[in-house]
Amino acid sequence: MRAAFGGTFGKLYEILSTFITSGMRFLLNQQICPVLYHAGTVLLNSLLDTVPVRSPVDNLVGIDYSILKDPEVSTSNLDMEFRGAFYPLAQGNRSFPNRAVEPQLQEEERMVYVAFSEFFFDSALESYFRAGALKLSLVGDKVPHDLDVLLRASYFGSIVLQSPAVIDSPLKLELKVLEAPHCTIKPSGTTITVTASVSIALVPPNLPEVQLSSMIMDARLSAKVALQGKALRIHLDLRKFRIYSNHSALESLALIPLQAPLKTMLQLGVMPLINERTRRGVQIPLPEGMDFVREVVTNHAGFLTIGADLHFAKGLREVIEKKRPATTRGSPTSRAPPPSRPPSTPPSTAPSTPPPTAAA
Repeated sequence: MRAAFGGTFGKLYEILSTFITSGMRFLLNQQICPVLYHAGTVLLNSLLDTVPVRSPVDNLVGIDYSILKDPEVSTSNLDMEFRGAFYPLAQGNRSFPNRAVEPQLQEEERMVYVAFSEFFFDSALESYFRAGALKLSLVGDKVPHDLDVLLRASYFGSIVLQSPAVIDSPLKLELKVLEAPHCTIKPSGTTITVTASVSIALVPPNLPEVQLSSMIMDARLSAKVALQGKALRIHLDLRKFRIYSNHSALESLALIPLQAPLKTMLQLGVMPLINERTRRGVQIPLPEGMDFVREVVTNHAGFLTIGADLHFAKGLREVIEKKRPATTRGSPTSRAPPPSRPPSTPPSTAPSTPPPTAAA
């Protein structure tokens, strides 16, 4: 606030202008700022009411976007911190420890920035693991023909020792993740490490299955994260793959011929199934009537950020009026209680449309 004076005593008034403007600023802080703050809080809460806090992702896993603390308002930003954690629907109250680094948002080129730590992705992997979704069983015709022939040739010695009723039985290939996969985010990219067991068996009709071999598989997947509209989508590629025996080093050497065919089978048969699911995406908490446009994804050490501009499909007034109770529509906002002390930031220093940021 600045004041200018003229007239005969203008110079004298200018000397006293510092005290005068300070007093007027104090009165504004006492009278106007509380009213604006209360009205803004009511309207902001009306917008946040349109954000789904807990919602199912599919029939196995849900996601929790509850706000961890009050929004922080500065002269240039509106910061909101969301929990951003997945959970198994069968264990709705389960929470996972968060050991990831806290995201730091410093970019300001876009209207909004959302940060996702490794915890966000690890909680999703942990939830699907506990829900029993990270396993795959291929039996009979589901096993690729070339792989079926190779497996039968590799375990020919074990197969011919079986009874005639078992020799021509369908082949079963089972993959089961042994522990929850882990996501690592670096400036160079995002990777997911997976450790699984691979079992090969014969499944004769009406008889117990006959196990031929079991092995351990280590795989590393590269993840490409993208944001389209309100959906966060991930595309996975198999980068590194190896199998080994947990029984003996000699058996691990015998598994070397199977490594390339199994990797090809995963790339052609398993990865498309996984990417079909991840392509559906997860909804990002954004008030009704808003969408992200011009998205930019940036990797950091331990977290990634997505910057975007906002596209308003609906007017904010329309959304707010839709969510406000009928008794308050068309009526002025209720008066705010008098504050115990003046706010530290006068209304004249706050921007009209601060760019919001969020962390998950």
